[in-house]
Amino acid sequence: MTSQIEELRVFAEQNFGRHLAANSYPGRGIVVGRLETADDSDVWVQIYWIMGRSENSRNRRFVVGGAHNEELRTEARDPALVSDPTNIIYDAMLQLPDIYLVTNGDHTRTIQYTIERSARLEDALAVREREDDAPNYTPRIAAMLDLRGHGELSMAILRANAADHAETDRVVWRVPFPPKGLGYGITTYRHDGNPLPPYAGDPLWLPLRGNPEQVADAYWDILDKNNKIALAVKVISNGSSRIILRQP
Repeated sequence: MTSQIEELRVFAEQNFGRHLAANSYPGRGIVVGRLETADDSDVWVQIYWIMGRSENSRNRRFVVGGAHNEELRTEARDPALVSDPTNIIYDAMLQLPDIYLVTNGDHTRTIQYTIERSARLEDALAVREREDDAPNYTPRIAAMLDLRGHGELSMAILRANAADHAETDRVVWRVPFPPKGLGYGITTYRHDGNPLPPYAGDPLWLPLRGNPEQVADAYWDILDKNNKIALAVKVISNGSSRIILRQP
């Protein structure tokens, strides 16, 4: 008899194939989950990737920084080619003690600042909007992994309201920790298009097979070769973290 977790793993593989492998443009994406380990230890990963269609978007790379190389930011490959840094240059991964943040824009700093002052993720998102890049109105996506106490995993999206693009939907999911070998994922878009259709629905179950390097390779290799720009995997274990990069 197939167990519930085994069925979930099959479902995650199907999502991996449909939403990523067979999708030329899911846009920027976030995945957060736990790796399978030989013992009872928890090894978390936060995956973040960027894609681009325009010259301005493709003129980027990831850079690791911070006091302990725990922060991730985007920067221009060639500053002379930057036509507009808005929405493409930002801190993507930041952290506080036992709290790990990843987003697709400068709202990473907004969330960090808010949490530092003992406020909630919802309070941080309340002062931000979807991006202003009409007609796409790219969603702002985010994930916060809080490993204090019993722990909490939250994912969020700010997207233009379907009836009135001047208004912003603010959706936050607080989800139970996933089984080992699985994660939750969201992307900015459903697929390619003009304008680009925003992501809809709940976070996707997605697979996390193997060690951190294998996970990085699997997601990097599956993204469309013509549109992918860079991918990062933050590995979190025993209160420390490190970042693996994949980019040309």
